[in-house]
Amino acid sequence: MRLLAIWLVNALALLAIPYLMHSVTIDSLGTALLVALVLGFANTVLRPVLLLLTLPVTVISMGLFIFVINGLLFWGVASMVDGFHVAGFWSAVGGALLYSVISWTLSTLILQKS
Repeated sequence: MRLLAIWLVNALALLAIPYLMHSVTIDSLGTALLVALVLGFANTVLRPVLLLLTLPVTVISMGLFIFVINGLLFWGVASMVDGFHVAGFWSAVGGALLYSVISWTLSTLILQKS
């Protein structure tokens, strides 16, 4: 049940991004649910591999290269899912940053353990 709640919170976070950035658009709630699913899968499977492969660059940049990886994953999901559009690379980096902040905030507020 908690996994479904996290999925819904992430979809709601995705729906909030177009109101803050006009270069990111999502057509519907169904699209946001699909994007949340694909983005969660990409972050679970691809992100650790990419972090390991780019570890030297990440260390040299003092961790800032992780923003690039997050943006690339966000942009990649936008290219795979119809109805989710990101204008460019920097929009993807900004969208990924906003997505993580909004998702973390909503998760903290809504899914607190009592």
